[in-house]
Amino acid sequence: MKKKEPIRVGHIIGKWLGGGVESVVMNYYRHIDRSKIQFDFICDSDSTNIPYEEIEKLGGRVILVPPYQKVFKYIKELKKVFKENNYKIVHSHINTLSVFPLYAAKKAGVKVRIVHSHSTTNKKEKKKNLMKQVLRPLSKIYATDYFACSELAGRWLFGNKIYDEGKVFILNNAIDVENFAYNEKIRKEKRKELKIKDSTLVIGHIGRFVAQKNHTFLIDIFNEVHKKNKDSILLLVGQGPLMDEIKEKVNDLNLTKYVKFLGQRNDVNELYQAFDVFVLPSLYEGLPVVGVEAQASGLLCLLSDDMTKETKILDSTKFMSLNESANKWANKLLKEYSKFERKNKIEEFSKNGFNIRQEVKKIENKYIKYK
Repeated sequence: MKKKEPIRVGHIIGKWLGGGVESVVMNYYRHIDRSKIQFDFICDSDSTNIPYEEIEKLGGRVILVPPYQKVFKYIKELKKVFKENNYKIVHSHINTLSVFPLYAAKKAGVKVRIVHSHSTTNKKEKKKNLMKQVLRPLSKIYATDYFACSELAGRWLFGNKIYDEGKVFILNNAIDVENFAYNEKIRKEKRKELKIKDSTLVIGHIGRFVAQKNHTFLIDIFNEVHKKNKDSILLLVGQGPLMDEIKEKVNDLNLTKYVKFLGQRNDVNELYQAFDVFVLPSLYEGLPVVGVEAQASGLLCLLSDDMTKETKILDSTKFMSLNESANKWANKLLKEYSKFERKNKIEEFSKNGFNIRQEVKKIENKYIKYK
């Protein structure tokens, strides 16, 4: 008897740069029943950090297409890819830009075309905003199904009417919680490796160096913290176009000794253990996977309130307005930290729908039902 082939889903990733969206898709891919469902990752050819080896080992494929900026070439190549692979399902993760791959998918006769909202917007990003606002109403016209990582992201891309009619499927940015559980032994080892004393207050941040992540304000916050507590450092994980600009700011404030740029890392789950406080002052987010991971590791988290309140999974997570001064953020951070006791919170965390081992069944059932 011939073995039944798994359903192959074409995932449109856009530029794979090692960010949160890629992390979410990979989390689901690692945990899905791959005898039933397989993923193909369709990425722009100027991507970086694609984990080819892991994807191929799990039975997936990476397909490179021209960058979306070359829109006509992009659409033409996508149509060809969709037809050749005879996809029944195409799942696009590039927010408002989804109009282009889903148009190609419709032309290629793909039956199920999913647009997935992972983010929102902020008025401070004027140029980027304009393109998003123009494409937003178009992003869903070729889609058959709407997904979002949170209510805020769902309402932003699809509108209140569609959301209130129950037409948006919420798929949490779930993680492998066991991989992030607080571990005192790993904490000590990681701090030793990074040459950090046990007594040092370590503020951590993970994110690409782009305007959205608001590193400029983060440095201002740390500057205020450091004035009040000299035994403090800031660890920045990630890379991106604004890194040099941020390094310059750190240098101008004479903080070079106290702000460490760790670059792109494969040991993020262990780095969370070395942190004391996780700070994410983003201009906007859908539901940041790093915020989920930080909470799973039992950290005190201080986040901007310009993201969905669904990000708050544990009581140890606090929100602050970006209208407040860096000094107020620093005071809040130090006050909360002075009464904070870090514990393993996995049991409490898992009850809130962010455990990948539970959540993966939802998407599995969706894909199977479509077929």
